[in-house]
Amino acid sequence: MEMTYYDHGTAAERWERARQFFDAKEYATAARILDALADEVPEQVAPRLLLARAYYHSAQLVRAEDELLKVIALDPVESYARLMLGRTLERQGRNADATPHLRMAAALSGDVPQV
Repeated sequence: MEMTYYDHGTAAERWERARQFFDAKEYATAARILDALADEVPEQVAPRLLLARAYYHSAQLVRAEDELLKVIALDPVESYARLMLGRTLERQGRNADATPHLRMAAALSGDVPQV
């Protein structure tokens, strides 16, 4: 396999490159870089969460869902991943599946309404 600009450099350099593409709203390119990086460091949440965000913003909702489930498996109390998973499921028209994740995100972030 031929190395490309996207694959070149250390993990830290590729992370920075992916963030630059993400910040420039080049989500598909960011996802291309992050996909390999997330697999390279499977124990780290940040690359996988940014990959999920890139998939979400590029309307690759099934891929976003898969990555968010992996993030939650690594860190069950990652409230932003729960929120994103809920929003991803909503965008797929799966409101009933989204509700528990949105409630969990609210509880984890302290946004639970006072009774």
